[in-house]
Amino acid sequence: MSVRRRTAVATGGTVGAVPRPDPVTSEPVGPGERIDPLTGHPTWIVPGRQRRPNLPTEGCPFCPGGLEAPEPYAVRSFPNRWPPFPEGRAEIVLYTPEHDASFADLDPDQARRVVDLWAERSAALGGDPSVAYVLVFENRGPEVGATIAHPHGQIYAFGSVPPAAAGELEGSRTARGLGPGAEGDRLVCTADGGWRAWVPVAATWPYELLAAPVSAVPDLPSLDDEGRSGLAGLLVELVGRLDRLFDAPMPFMLWFHQRPFDGGAWPTAHLHLHLAPLLRGPATPRFVAAGELGSGVWFNPVDPHDAAARLREV
Repeated sequence: MSVRRRTAVATGGTVGAVPRPDPVTSEPVGPGERIDPLTGHPTWIVPGRQRRPNLPTEGCPFCPGGLEAPEPYAVRSFPNRWPPFPEGRAEIVLYTPEHDASFADLDPDQARRVVDLWAERSAALGGDPSVAYVLVFENRGPEVGATIAHPHGQIYAFGSVPPAAAGELEGSRTARGLGPGAEGDRLVCTADGGWRAWVPVAATWPYELLAAPVSAVPDLPSLDDEGRSGLAGLLVELVGRLDRLFDAPMPFMLWFHQRPFDGGAWPTAHLHLHLAPLLRGPATPRFVAAGELGSGVWFNPVDPHDAAARLREV
């Protein structure tokens, strides 16, 4: 498996590609990627994002006629004004012109438009030779960091395969975690349209969900017509179930893992969706605390079998 990699940093008002700095012998200054010498974990230093607007009270920039959507639209993508990366490798995706809608409110055609746009932008960004990985994701609700309420997601295009995705691609992990029978009958939440969704047996988050096509597909652009419509319908259903769980919109984090765009074969790649809801009870968030961050071991207060049963009921 080959990995195409460039690390881009901004210096002196220009953007250039440079080798990743040695974490021990160099002392990087200014924005850009850094590697922690103790853990080896990558971090992007992006002080410019401190200037992002937070929950504007007047004039949504994502509504038609707003700053980021001057013309009418059905779905729309555009470069993020406050990107974590240089060279336009971060985008916003607007799901609907309706400010107060949620993904659960979208009709099948509108949800399919969102899936098609995810696939289109994944292919376009992944075609850039400086890009090795495309992450499609959403933060829903101010509780998980969404600064604008209008329904939207984001796309980040990484210069290397990020650790979370790379770890899943190692050896037989994808087959064990996503292959036939991986979910177990009692953990399945729903299955339809060529997709299935289940609560992971070792879920980190209460009511956490994994979803994947029944027949392995490597990435969003590779989904056929049936697979795209199936994903659209599944997302509408899953978000609706989560919202009905506590009779309130569920704050969550959602992301897709797909085949890297670095030119490697990646035979174990299997497109899938992670959905991490924040609440463990009505208006009660699940906090990640020191015992977990300090140990790397997670403690989930909701049994995955109970979570799956609840989600099937609502």
